[in-house]
Amino acid sequence: MTLEQSPHISLTIHFETSADNAGQFRLLGSFQASHDRILPMLARLLFLCGLFMAASPAMAVTIYKSTDANGVVSYSDRPTKGSKVFTFRDRMEEHLERQVYLVIMKKDGVDSVYVRNDLYAPVEIELSFDGLKNVSGAPSRPIRRVMPSRSSIRLAMLTATEAARPIAYIPRFEYSLGDPAGASVAYRYPLPWRGGPFRVTQGAEGQYSHFGPKNRYAIDIAMPEGTPIIAARGGVVVKIENGQTGRGTNPSGNFVRVLHDDGTMGVYLHLKKGSVSVREGQRVMVGTALALSGNTGNSSGPHLHFVVQRNTGMGLVSIPYQFNQPVGMLPNFALGKQ
Repeated sequence: MTLEQSPHISLTIHFETSADNAGQFRLLGSFQASHDRILPMLARLLFLCGLFMAASPAMAVTIYKSTDANGVVSYSDRPTKGSKVFTFRDRMEEHLERQVYLVIMKKDGVDSVYVRNDLYAPVEIELSFDGLKNVSGAPSRPIRRVMPSRSSIRLAMLTATEAARPIAYIPRFEYSLGDPAGASVAYRYPLPWRGGPFRVTQGAEGQYSHFGPKNRYAIDIAMPEGTPIIAARGGVVVKIENGQTGRGTNPSGNFVRVLHDDGTMGVYLHLKKGSVSVREGQRVMVGTALALSGNTGNSSGPHLHFVVQRNTGMGLVSIPYQFNQPVGMLPNFALGKQ
């Protein structure tokens, strides 16, 4: 996440919250100043907001950006005419339902239930059955296992208890990328871009949008759109998105996900449309060109969002990481812990 540079920026924040209707807190502030003065003010104000947000169950921030006739860019949490909405949530959406899915084959009175994994990465799956009527062969407990990449496995064979009656059941199927048995290996990441120097605009546990398990330890680095993005660690390209324009339908925008040899995954997000230069299944090395930086998805300005994740048991979580050299930081309200 980055705020676009502008000679003049105004900021208005309104914040309200309540806890079980026992009390209400209200914080209002309005500033208009040059860019070099707005960031310290922004930091102080959003820090106070963060104290209240910590008690709120709604883990999201909505900001409206507008530009007036004089080119003054304004950010506020309340809409104005012509303003654009930015809502930040802990969402990294990768539509995998066409690549990890159930296949039920019916033959000679038997329903054979298979799971297919077409991804270039292992997946942890869990299968159970509800609403059983006239069914034999259904497991009494959920089946959970790790499937290798590009594999298919039969998990159940269901038959009718009474042949003259139809069978009925509802499969419940969940999956998560990665193998939870993997143990991450200590590694200091080379900078995943060429050029610069660039600076961090939001660090680990940044209160603007780096909350929740998938993004907690992500880092945002401001850079001009079109900056070359390179692999910071070797591995296999698991998933790419290359066709999104602007915010589109996916908060992640265009991205590249790389599976490392220790089971962790590096994800490079908000990439420029049409710039991804690797394919799924391709092995990359440190320094391999992946794409160009962009401003797609849930992004407030051109930047790279880089996060390292692993499966900890039917769920991906971000994990802490470090670059192998210092990276400067903007005096931003959302830097989080460094």
